[in-house]
Amino acid sequence: MGLAAVVSSSRRRRFMCMCLMVVLINVNVVLVCSSSTGTSTTTNTTTSSTVADEDDGDSGSGGSQGGAAAGAAQASALFVFGDSLVDNGNNNFLNSIAKSNYFPYGIDSDTGAPTGRFSNGNTFVDYLGAWLGIASPPPFADPTTTGARILGGVNYASAAAGILDETGQHYGERYSLSQQVINFETTLSQLRTMMSGPNLSNYLSKSIAVFVFGSNDYINNYLMPTMYPSSFNYNPTQFANLVLNHYARQLVALYSVGLRKFVIAGVGPLGCIPNQLATGQAPPGRCVDYVNQIIGTFNQGLVSLVNIMNNGTHPGSMFVYGNSYGASGDILNNPGKYGFKVVDRGCCGIGRNQGQITCMPWTAPCTNRNQYVFWDAFHPTQAVDAILAHRLYAGPPSDSYPINVQQLALINF
Repeated sequence: MGLAAVVSSSRRRRFMCMCLMVVLINVNVVLVCSSSTGTSTTTNTTTSSTVADEDDGDSGSGGSQGGAAAGAAQASALFVFGDSLVDNGNNNFLNSIAKSNYFPYGIDSDTGAPTGRFSNGNTFVDYLGAWLGIASPPPFADPTTTGARILGGVNYASAAAGILDETGQHYGERYSLSQQVINFETTLSQLRTMMSGPNLSNYLSKSIAVFVFGSNDYINNYLMPTMYPSSFNYNPTQFANLVLNHYARQLVALYSVGLRKFVIAGVGPLGCIPNQLATGQAPPGRCVDYVNQIIGTFNQGLVSLVNIMNNGTHPGSMFVYGNSYGASGDILNNPGKYGFKVVDRGCCGIGRNQGQITCMPWTAPCTNRNQYVFWDAFHPTQAVDAILAHRLYAGPPSDSYPINVQQLALINF
């Protein structure tokens, strides 16, 4: 049985409309009336799966970690910006305590060894790349990520990173969103030496940029009042506006240097992860409602941002919103439909819900990993990531809005 009414019933009882103000560079101020509880059908309600065989990725790693992806490439390259949900080794090279370069991380990877991914195997973007026919791009921080290795794209994602520069600073070094944009410009400088201007423009227009940000701005900033002042300085709506405006600036910057296809994942139901359940703030069998409510506020604003970016002010581009909240909520509410049995604790972790302390070196993980939704205190298992990636790639507008990634790849700008 799932976490009762993970993202729905309490919100239906307490529906309140409030306006999110999103300010973009060269874009008018827009007031978006949205539910403070996150009940929008586009962003936060659970949706039934419309994609067959989504849980095919439950066993093994699918051979997508750095190897050749199956099928013809549907994009020139895959550029990945984000946090630990899609970090594939950048933090291995940084002075950070947010690392996963130890066993049992990677236990279900091709080699059975840790890679720097915060997963038992593959991450969401590994599977998405496989669907696109693109091998997982190498981590930017790896000194060997130069020359021909960058032609298929680069992964800039960094564990503990946020949209705000200060997010996650208690973990040490990490590439924030703004730093990841700077790192992309470094890659761009290399690419300019490898192809002509017109060829580079064509290459960038056919590339896909994936963004997985926002979780740390809450769990490693706003929801840590003893370490960060943000919850004292801003109410949830104000904080969402602050974060979204920072996000918008960087997206516009990347558009200005040539990227044209953007996939922006929403934040999942953080009130349901073992780390939050371990706080004891939720009744048994339920999620931390307040946390999911404020995530709903952010996601509503993110949909508004996508709509604004697609309103003609950025010609020759397409921005896609990935409904991580709704897809994850569907899995949590209906675990049996996807073959899961354990939804309220990590496969590898210590303490209440195996979420008070995340997976430590040489900790014995659960043996039935394909039946767990969560791998550690914060991250899903690769079985969940496989489902989320396929729903983003081939799902309906309730999963991927306004079009899915498969359709995005077919567009020629």
